[in-house]
Amino acid sequence: MTLTTMLTASIIFVVFLITAALLRTVSPENNSHIKRVAYFCIMYLLTVVIIQFARFYSWSEINAIVVNLSYLTGWITIIELCSIIVFKLALPKLGQNPPSIICDLFLGLSIIILIGITLRNFDVDTTSIVATSAVVTGILAIGLQATLGNIIGGIALQIDRSIRIGDWIQLENGDQGRVQEIRWRHTVIETRNWDTIIVPNSSLLSANIIILGKRAGKPLQHRMSILFNVDFRTNPSHVIDIVEKALQASPAILNVAKTPPPNCTCLDFSSDNRDSYAHYAVCYWLTEIKDDDLTNSLVRRRLYAALQRANIPLAIPASQLFIDNNNTERRERKDQQDIEKRINALKNIGFLDVLTQQEYMHIARTLQPVLYSQGENIMIQNDHASGLYILTEGSAEVWVRSAEQNSKVADISAPTFIGEMGLMTGAPRSATIVSSRDVYCYYLHRDDFQEIIQQRPNIIEKISDILARREVETQTIKDQLNKEAKNKKVEEISVHLLIKIRTFFGLD
Repeated sequence: MTLTTMLTASIIFVVFLITAALLRTVSPENNSHIKRVAYFCIMYLLTVVIIQFARFYSWSEINAIVVNLSYLTGWITIIELCSIIVFKLALPKLGQNPPSIICDLFLGLSIIILIGITLRNFDVDTTSIVATSAVVTGILAIGLQATLGNIIGGIALQIDRSIRIGDWIQLENGDQGRVQEIRWRHTVIETRNWDTIIVPNSSLLSANIIILGKRAGKPLQHRMSILFNVDFRTNPSHVIDIVEKALQASPAILNVAKTPPPNCTCLDFSSDNRDSYAHYAVCYWLTEIKDDDLTNSLVRRRLYAALQRANIPLAIPASQLFIDNNNTERRERKDQQDIEKRINALKNIGFLDVLTQQEYMHIARTLQPVLYSQGENIMIQNDHASGLYILTEGSAEVWVRSAEQNSKVADISAPTFIGEMGLMTGAPRSATIVSSRDVYCYYLHRDDFQEIIQQRPNIIEKISDILARREVETQTIKDQLNKEAKNKKVEEISVHLLIKIRTFFGLD
């Protein structure tokens, strides 16, 4: 190839411009590489221009020197452009990411060969240079053993690819971080705290490094454990069952793998006489290693809510002493405040307006406090129902599945109630309710309401009428019913509900 003509120089310059534009678009972090190529390209263009002037004015000696420089800078430019096209554009597009050291070695060897050819064209004895450089290299190798060890380590790491860019690793001192770059002398690791650790490559080769969550042919998953303690008086089988059902229930916790599912184990019983609790561990597999603390928090929240719903308190160390001045009068006052809070919650349920104060008091004592953490299902569509929930704090989303499609239909916030048809008729749940924030609520079971129905069966007629009107109100908006059609619909639904309520509570 004749590199000294203006046509060749123009072609190389156009290729350089196209390559630079593609690299800036596809891989802007490699802009420094294209800047280096730009220097050689400019030098090459200058030598070609000088050659044209030298030929025009017959400067033979200058022309010979500049021709050799033109060949050197031209071929370096071509090799640099080829390395960018192959290693930075083509191979990454094909899903291959060769180590950067391979590209550097390719460029280094090519430039050394070109410089040797250029020196021979200037009648320089390259044999003596090689012999002298071998002696100098030996002297330098003795004085730079540590640096050379790091360089060799960098080459080894990139060639065998035991550690790759993007891997999460744990060093021998316990520090964890993501591999950002493997350079000739050191490896750059970025921690979760946004700190950067510079580790000499020789240290990585000589130490035991843990690559977090990495297994051959398997998805990235790192096993995590959360410890908690529960009093001896609670059966371990019961604790394990409650916790596993909560953690494996949908919707799944963010960044927690479905396979293998989260599990709970009883690790040990306290071995001394001071502690009176058993040690448990929740184990799950983390899919996004950088979010370990956030995911641990989400798991703990669901764990705590599940234990609270099951009335399983976390253990209190036996060495801790509580002094309580909770006398009879104080207890009665607290109980009265709790009953009043429950009665106020019950009075938010419209169809219970038919109850007397004594009946409110009776039901209030039977209510079961329940906590659902954010993201948990309060109710699931088509599940068997036998009670309703009275929300006192928090908010939730209403989802309905139809024709294999799950759609969000509403948002609800406390104070409100859900599941009234489950309480009065035992009808399956018509929607799935998912807590969008932590939800505190009371659960009213059908058995606790049945005693009042048995004593005053006449109230079910008014209850059925109120429920019918509530259901028709929704249909009126959707179907645009007029007043006459609305009243007729209320009557039909009321009769239908009355029959179902009487049957459900055994009044027939």
